[in-house]
Amino acid sequence: MTTAEAQSAPPFILYLDGQEYADEMTGLSVWVSDLLLPVYGREVTSQQPWCPRWWEHLEAVARLHGLWLAWQEHTDPAAGASGPAVWHRDHLGPVLAELRSPSGPFAGCKEGGHRAKTAPFAEPYDKHPGL
Repeated sequence: MTTAEAQSAPPFILYLDGQEYADEMTGLSVWVSDLLLPVYGREVTSQQPWCPRWWEHLEAVARLHGLWLAWQEHTDPAAGASGPAVWHRDHLGPVLAELRSPSGPFAGCKEGGHRAKTAPFAEPYDKHPGL
């Protein structure tokens, strides 16, 4: 990737805040609800969970945003005829496997129901005994 391409690439959503984050979430939400779920959303089961409030799971937002960015890149005509196949193989499958894993970010969420997760806790490094 050239420097010009890197500067024109959209920023990763976790680096945004305020209105920029809200705008990016709007675009991501439209893509998830209008393309991803209608085409690739399989039935929700205990082995393949999905949260109807996926945007409340920061890991899901990060993974879906990365998937959306890759989709934009690989479905662009400049990606060539194999771009969509590469997206399916390298991006869609692994991301959905992680998101919909029984131990993934939606574990405990059920169809029509959201359950907030408690993230692991770590003491700040500078509070570590012996420092």
